[in-house]
Amino acid sequence: MNNRFHLAITVNDLDASVDFYCRLLGCKLGDYEDGKWQDINFWGNELTLHISKTKTLRESHHVDMGNVCVPHFGVHLSSHIYDDIKKRIESQHDYQYFDEPYLRYKGKLREQETFFIEDPSGNMIEIKSMKNPSSLFS
Repeated sequence: MNNRFHLAITVNDLDASVDFYCRLLGCKLGDYEDGKWQDINFWGNELTLHISKTKTLRESHHVDMGNVCVPHFGVHLSSHIYDDIKKRIESQHDYQYFDEPYLRYKGKLREQETFFIEDPSGNMIEIKSMKNPSSLFS
């Protein structure tokens, strides 16, 4: 079995969040407790959405690509899944990029395209596709 990651986050509207993660991003539903929490299959990882009235605080940090919101979480996807998500985002009007797709490390081993999008509760997500995923920890 491959290692899996589990992350539990707060959301302010469970239905809107399920719509975002499943309809827009293409994730699948998992276990749930009605009106309290919902598991999402976040590309083989367990993302649990917990209903809350609290907003997550975030700040901006400068990194090589500019300013990024912290905290954020994300996923590395194959180029065809990444491109499918971009098409869904660009073909609807409910959600917009926080930072539009751009290329990092162009022409280098760790070349990757990435974008940031905010879920309905303000959780920041980075989605990327790497040219050579095996280079991530080499």
